[in-house]
Amino acid sequence: MRRIVRNILRELDFKNIFEAENGKAAIDVLSGQKIDLIVSDWNMPEMTGLDLLKYVRSNDQLKGLPFLMVTAEAQKGNIIEAVKFKVSNYIVKPFTAAILAEKLAKILPAE
Repeated sequence: MRRIVRNILRELDFKNIFEAENGKAAIDVLSGQKIDLIVSDWNMPEMTGLDLLKYVRSNDQLKGLPFLMVTAEAQKGNIIEAVKFKVSNYIVKPFTAAILAEKLAKILPAE
């Protein structure tokens, strides 16, 4: 999933894309880099995307970041849980570059 999202983000002209193999590694990236957007899978080892979302929303320096949850989980309960923790948007796999671009346009400030 990371490779697909990375390639789509590059096609959409995003620069400086940082990757993490799991939620714990993502926290390390977040603490060491200036980040403008988080795209996270729901299902990750060690720390789920939902747990990462909870961490981000509880951190004063990170809580305002746009957060897009990417998942194969289309279950209503998961969506409600993510919304409860203020996920910016939610996308269900499989998806196209156009759908990802549309979701990002809704959560990123216009330039």
